[in-house]
Amino acid sequence: MRKYATYYCCLPSGRAPVRDFVDTLDIATYRKFVFKKELLEEFGAKLPLPHAKYMGNDLYELRFKGTDGAIRVFYFFMEARSIIFLHAFVKKSSKTPEKELSVALKRIKNYLK
Repeated sequence: MRKYATYYCCLPSGRAPVRDFVDTLDIATYRKFVFKKELLEEFGAKLPLPHAKYMGNDLYELRFKGTDGAIRVFYFFMEARSIIFLHAFVKKSSKTPEKELSVALKRIKNYLK
């Protein structure tokens, strides 16, 4: 039985960027996403590296490798054991780009409005 429920953040347009991103993954990478998502639903904020990492400002990242490189999916926790997926991207460098972080942080603010 899962302890947490995961949801995709939707934009005002109705689009869910993380779901759209995940839908573009090849089958092997998609399976890795599903595995990591299930771990997250089981362990929540206690999910350790290398699976997840706390990024600060209530933001976390789900981490896994895909055929195109390192995949990162940003998320945050809501009350009632809910996890909201905010933003996903293929990481091309060792440092997380500020642009990607700012997109996720902006989506947290908009989601909480």
